Amino acid sequence: MKVAVFGRFYNKTTSTSVLTLFNYLLKKDIQAYIETEFHKLIKNNSTIIKDFESFKTFDHLDDSFDLLVSVGGDGTILRAITFVKNSNIPIIGINTGRLGFLATIQDNEIETAIQNIIDGKYKISERSLLSVETLPQHESITALNFALNEVAVSRKNTTSMITVETYLNGEYLTSYWSDGLIISTPTGSTGYSLSCGGPVITPGTNSLVLTPIAPHNLGARPLIIPDSTEIQLKVDGRENQHLVSLDSRIATLDNGTLITIKKADFKIKMIDLLNESFLVTLRKKLLWGEDKRN
Repeated sequence: MKVAVFGRFYNKTTSTSVLTLFNYLLKKDIQAYIETEFHKLIKNNSTIIKDFESFKTFDHLDDSFDLLVSVGGDGTILRAITFVKNSNIPIIGINTGRLGFLATIQDNEIETAIQNIIDGKYKISERSLLSVETLPQHESITALNFALNEVAVSRKNTTSMITVETYLNGEYLTSYWSDGLIISTPTGSTGYSLSCGGPVITPGTNSLVLTPIAPHNLGARPLIIPDSTEIQLKVDGRENQHLVSLDSRIATLDNGTLITIKKADFKIKMIDLLNESFLVTLRKKLLWGEDKRN
C-alpha cells in the first residue's frame, strides 16, 4: 500500500496525531510519502522525523498512490484536493481542527481507521466539485480552477455593498445587492453557506445552492438549483475590483469580469468508515437531537 500524508500545521495538537499515524504506518510496513512542505515543517519543529527516515516526500501525486491522509481540519482537506485533482485517489482526514465535517477521524481512532482501510472496511463517498472560468482569463484561477466546498464572490477594500448580476443557463435571475454571493456544493453546504443562512444538503444530492452574503435585497433567500446549471456572474461596485474565492484560494478580479461556474467533470473520493455517516456527523458536529425529549 502506498500512502501520501499531507498537513499544513505542526503544533501541540497535531504532533500527537502525526506520531500515532507515522508509527502505525511503519508498524504495518506501509510505503509512506510525506508532502515536502509538511516534512520541512515537522523537521523544523521536532526531531521525530528522524525516526521515520524510510518515509519519502512528494510534491505531486500520481495514480500509483492508494490513499491520501490529511492531518488537520476541513481546511487542510480543501488544500489536499489540489494535490489529488482528478487522480481518483481517495482521501481520509484526521481531525486536529475544531469542527470536522470532512476530517472525521479523531486522535484515538487513527490506528483503527488505518486498519479498517487496510482490511477494506470502508465506503467511498464521491463529492462533486465546481469549476470556474473567467473572461478575461485570470492566471491563478486557470491553474487550479476547481473547488470542493464553494466559489464565492465578495467585496474588496470597501465597506460598500457590491452588485452581483446573476444568470442561470443564460437567463437573468437577479442582481444581489450584498457583501457577496456563495455558490456551494452539497459538501460545502455545512461551511460558509450554512453560516450565511443556507440549507444543509446531503452529499449525494445533485444540487447546488446560491447563498447571498448579508443581502440588502430583503427578499433574497438561498436558492437550490440542479447541479447541471451553468451560472454566470458579473460584479459591479464602488471599488474597481472584487474578490473571488475557490475554497481557501483567493484571487482579485476586475469588476465586469464574466465568471462562469459549473459542475466539474470529475469528483473527489472521500473515505467513510462503516461506523460513520453524514447523518451521524450532523448529530455529532451540529448537535442535532441534543434535546432532553430525545
